[in-house]
Amino acid sequence: MTQQIYQLKHQHGLARLGTLSLRGQTIETPTFMPCGTRATVKSLSNEEIKQTQTKIILGNTFHLMLRPGMACIEAHGGLHEFNRWDGPILTDSGGFQVYSLGGQVDMSEDGVTFKSPIDGKQIHMTPESSIGIQHQLNSDIHMVFDQCLGYPADYQTTKRSMELSIRWAKRSFQAHQGGKNHLFAIIQGGVYHDLREISLLEQQAMDFPGYAIGGLAVGEPNEMMYEVLSELTPKMPQDKPRYLMGVGTPLDLVEGALRGVDMFDCVMPTRNARNGHLFTSQGIVRIRNSHHANSLLPIDESCDCYTCQNYTRGYLHHLSRCKELLGFRLNSIHNLHYYQRLMRDIRDAIRDGTLELLRDKIADDMQKKC
Repeated sequence: MTQQIYQLKHQHGLARLGTLSLRGQTIETPTFMPCGTRATVKSLSNEEIKQTQTKIILGNTFHLMLRPGMACIEAHGGLHEFNRWDGPILTDSGGFQVYSLGGQVDMSEDGVTFKSPIDGKQIHMTPESSIGIQHQLNSDIHMVFDQCLGYPADYQTTKRSMELSIRWAKRSFQAHQGGKNHLFAIIQGGVYHDLREISLLEQQAMDFPGYAIGGLAVGEPNEMMYEVLSELTPKMPQDKPRYLMGVGTPLDLVEGALRGVDMFDCVMPTRNARNGHLFTSQGIVRIRNSHHANSLLPIDESCDCYTCQNYTRGYLHHLSRCKELLGFRLNSIHNLHYYQRLMRDIRDAIRDGTLELLRDKIADDMQKKC
């Protein structure tokens, strides 16, 4: 019997409030997970991450396998000991990173073969090796190895890919038997509702402790992504967490929560921060723009993050224009704080039955430049 890690607390429409129990800790959902691709959320210390109220982070199987390599991480005793993060960690399987390599990948029924982007060494990756690496990392949640397609992809191509991902999910499931942590399924099928349902049903029969929705935010229009979620989530198990992979903007988080998603991850808050793109309660701040050069205002006057409490837009403009590393860090603190505050607002709105109103406000905010 699969160990239960999710508890549904309240539901309004499709939107859900719940808790995840991982590593002896309780995480309120919906929740957002920052990407710690190479065993670090870029530019931030663990203490700074925690100050944003982040409870769970991601690690990247593909990148950690390449560098520093598993010998180094095993010598430390696992990923938690390596990066000194004492909260839960989810590791992806490497499937999306393989997709990102494009035509450089040779794919077969057994797995994928590609050249390392670091040293050109030939690497063969299979569902079994991906799960084995995640066991070595000792992350709290592992992901099955899957094939991800971009958009557009025709029905037959998507069907073949979805069926391959199911076979790989079954091999991942078998490779994980005896593993002490949790393995999540990944539902594929592109924008085709019947393929998504087949993918869900086939993997639901294996009774995973959680189900991810993969293969979205890969070029399809936002409305098409929302339609896939609206069709799929009501068919997903009520007592298991639902994880929308690699999504997304603040509006995407609200739209996903409206449709019953419990877990999100995206590089956007930290990547945008490094590019001087800051999220606020009044709209988007492009801190490199010249009108911020002499501003004594914080990024967001209603924000209580470390950056807004201590630094002006004028100073952050200077750091960003000079590409000073401190600017990356301070901007990242703010954006991640904004995302986690948004998740608290989403949870409050689900509780109060006002999530549609929050959606409209965020949609309006994202159109403003300030």
